[in-house]
Amino acid sequence: QVQLVESGGGLVQAGGSLRLSCAASGSIFSINAMGWYRQAPGKQRELVADITRGGSTNYADSVKGRFTISRDNAKNTVYLQMNSLKPDDTAVYYCNAEVRTLVARFAIADYWGQGTQVTVSS
Repeated sequence: QVQLVESGGGLVQAGGSLRLSCAASGSIFSINAMGWYRQAPGKQRELVADITRGGSTNYADSVKGRFTISRDNAKNTVYLQMNSLKPDDTAVYYCNAEVRTLVARFAIADYWGQGTQVTVSS
């Protein structure tokens, strides 16, 4: 019904930058919050940043001042600009969206992307 496709991951040296994108498509009526999570090997998945439909943002303390989340509601797309990357940022990054579908407009369901690998070398 709903697909989230991430792009933009890769290998970068410490101090470098990457920009992740996540486009939602399918049977979408509207999208509430969108966000980025990450999971490093042997660790639990954690919130990196999220953004409401109105543009209010929330960041993990570890990325404040370095990462910026934004979205384009017309394109159902969320972005994550990552600057001053550190080796500790190495993880698989997942996109999340709270979606009301065309067949269930009064219910909100969580959808996830397949993940994109970000590797930061020291």
